[in-house]
Amino acid sequence: MAQDIVPIELGLTQGDVVTLWAPRWREKGEEWEAFLGDEEDLFVFPDAAHLAAFVRTAEEHDLIDHPAWPVVPSLGLADLSPDDNHQFDLVGVPELVAEDPDTWTIGELADVIAIVRSLAEVCDLEKVHEVLDSAEGFSLLPQGTLPFSGRDGAKLWAELSEVVSEKWDEVLDAIDGVVNTPDVPDKELAVAQEELAALEAETAAAAAVDSPSEDSDDEAEEPTGFWAEVGVDPIKIITSAGEFYTLRCYLGDDPVFLGRRGKIEVFGSPRALSRFVAENDEHDLAEVETWNDIKVKATAGELDVEVDDDNVYVLTGIAEDMEEGPDSLDPQQLDLAVELFEDAAEWAEDESVKDALASSESLGWLVSFVVSPDPTRLAPSAPYDAEVAAFRELQAKFEDRLNVN
Repeated sequence: MAQDIVPIELGLTQGDVVTLWAPRWREKGEEWEAFLGDEEDLFVFPDAAHLAAFVRTAEEHDLIDHPAWPVVPSLGLADLSPDDNHQFDLVGVPELVAEDPDTWTIGELADVIAIVRSLAEVCDLEKVHEVLDSAEGFSLLPQGTLPFSGRDGAKLWAELSEVVSEKWDEVLDAIDGVVNTPDVPDKELAVAQEELAALEAETAAAAAVDSPSEDSDDEAEEPTGFWAEVGVDPIKIITSAGEFYTLRCYLGDDPVFLGRRGKIEVFGSPRALSRFVAENDEHDLAEVETWNDIKVKATAGELDVEVDDDNVYVLTGIAEDMEEGPDSLDPQQLDLAVELFEDAAEWAEDESVKDALASSESLGWLVSFVVSPDPTRLAPSAPYDAEVAAFRELQAKFEDRLNVN
């Protein structure tokens, strides 16, 4: 299946540069991966305008035969600008490993090492492979924080940090050695620079609208009511086994469910949920500052478990619709299901959902195509057996987390 061609930003010794990356795709029974370049050269550009001027005029490079390439020269600057999920700070790795190996640090480092491995594979950089193979911790990053916990985990992190301290410059030098910035036509560059300036102005204007002053009459009203005050949401999950209620909140960006050790306590009715809240504190939500307010309400029989529409997750029927193809899927239903899977996995420190929904995976590509429609993207192609199987596996893993009371 042809995959997307993705704009990415690399933080190199020369500064931040942009290029294009084609994650793994299958063609004629073989698996491929590529970057914008020509044989041994990796083409990088100082900004999206230079990249646009190149792709709109270049006739020879390594991506020219990619199934999705015909749409790339017609893309606008917004589509050629890397989003936040595709910005990789290679130069910042030493600073990153100086931090504690928490979820955020491990996640960012895993993303950087993954793109470095891809660069090493595509550009045949043996020195990079040698450095990354010299500490076991590099290969364990996709598993999240678990391998780096405890005494043995601290040793793994220390070994990884030592390799970065001693040898990361060799990685950067190897990549710098294949980097090249081709010349682009002045006329095309001028047009692209005007587009980039207009895009930046539009983005700034949109940001201003989204962040009005506090005394603005048009300021959006914040959610009100008891649940908004305590910062916890009742949620409803509909599976083939029935309808279940539970609670979830976010501490910063980190989801926390009613449960512990990766198991979510769910209930067949709001009353059963309220009774559990009144009688139990052995769960992760008990650590939330406002938990006692919720418990007091529940103990007094006054806890009203009302679920907003945005917190109703219908898991039934998605896999069956997926078998028919992207057009049969409800984007909102799919988006909410993926949100729930991702939240539960992040809370349980399980990287398998993130891996399965990566843009380089067939399921991740299909989900992105459905929930973030873009007419310039190639549609996933039938049959959808692999995507359906991967989704069913994610759904099964999630439902296994539910402890039905």
